[in-house]
Amino acid sequence: MAAVGAVAIAVASPAHAVTEIQWWHAMSGQLGKHLEKLAADFNASQTDFRIVPTYKGNYTETVTASIFAFRSRSQPAIVQVNEIATATMMAARGAIYPVFELMRDQKEEFSPSAYLPAVTGYYSDVAGNMLSFPFNASTPILYYNKNLFRAAGLDPEVAPKTWPEIGAAAKRLRASGAPCGFTTSWPSWIQIENFSAFHNAPISTSSNGFAGLDAELTFNNALVVRHIGQLAEWQATKVYDYSGRGQSAEPRFQKGECGIFIGSSATRADIRANSKFEVGYGMLPYWPDVAGAPQNTIIGGATLWVLRSRPRAEYAGVAKFFAFLSRPEVQAAWHQNTGYLPVTRAAYDLTRSQGFYDRNPGAAISIEAVTMKPPTVNSRGVRLGSFVLVRDAIEDELELAFNGKKSAKAALDAAVERGNRLLRQFERANPDR
Repeated sequence: MAAVGAVAIAVASPAHAVTEIQWWHAMSGQLGKHLEKLAADFNASQTDFRIVPTYKGNYTETVTASIFAFRSRSQPAIVQVNEIATATMMAARGAIYPVFELMRDQKEEFSPSAYLPAVTGYYSDVAGNMLSFPFNASTPILYYNKNLFRAAGLDPEVAPKTWPEIGAAAKRLRASGAPCGFTTSWPSWIQIENFSAFHNAPISTSSNGFAGLDAELTFNNALVVRHIGQLAEWQATKVYDYSGRGQSAEPRFQKGECGIFIGSSATRADIRANSKFEVGYGMLPYWPDVAGAPQNTIIGGATLWVLRSRPRAEYAGVAKFFAFLSRPEVQAAWHQNTGYLPVTRAAYDLTRSQGFYDRNPGAAISIEAVTMKPPTVNSRGVRLGSFVLVRDAIEDELELAFNGKKSAKAALDAAVERGNRLLRQFERANPDR
């Protein structure tokens, strides 16, 4: 009878309730598989919460889906948002639950000093409070084809460090028969945003937008005009060869067309897998006559934002998930498997102690670039409203300069004028910020 009673009690007792937490993201393919593994590993590490990752398309599609879902009160607890939408997310004050508040409210350990300064600076407010959780961060680095370097009589073990060295090497590559000397991806991110940060030059007033929505673009300065003018001049002989927006330049490097390529550090594994030649690595170049250069590069990628108006129990799970993602071994594995930066110092140190950088030359360059010097007001990132649209305007005008249809000065002046109109529209739409 005792056994029967025990069974009856067990049947009558409610099953252990697991709180499900929706996570909308923008990662497909191999990156999506690595993301899903993170969720599965967290789910296996405890029994109270279950992270449910859902792919919602690219970054724009994912953010748009979240906005519509919030209006119908069907939003996820976590959404992955790209870095240039930070100002837009901040403007949605009633919709977001700042991560520093979440972790404090849930009494989970969370210290901004544990994260790389270039990462925390981008996603923190003026008081240093982190607003979103750093997840996938990358920065521009230089890749070069060692086989083509040898054929051109260049030292295959030495990466060009400055823009004059890039020009000289690219001319040698062209003379030896390469269809193009060098090319770059993500034109605005690399040639305007990171170029300015690496030379400690502002993109706009108001600390690149960090100090308020009244920022006005200022990148049509003499330094950037000279740089874009030099690229346009090199374009005429394909010493530099513009390859389009986004990642459209990367396949040209992989196919051996261009001897030098500047692109995201997160494409390193892809380049190694698809290039049938020996690859060398270097940092973003700089102009040596600019005082203070090189400073530090800035990041791209995305963070995880927490949305409000979800059941209280979910937020306890979100905080524990973020604490899990911060563990050195979890961050180190994510960094090593994807090519994204380790967002914490401990993950970087662990990766180094494991010998990963010794076994994978070039893998540490991205961390070295973003941590070269403490970030300044000019080099901690860009926080400007509607910056997706501003980037489009910048790249429209850069294309006109590279096609010889406008001077560098005229193109950059037009980009600033168009961009400032977009910034004023965003400011008017957010009067309470």
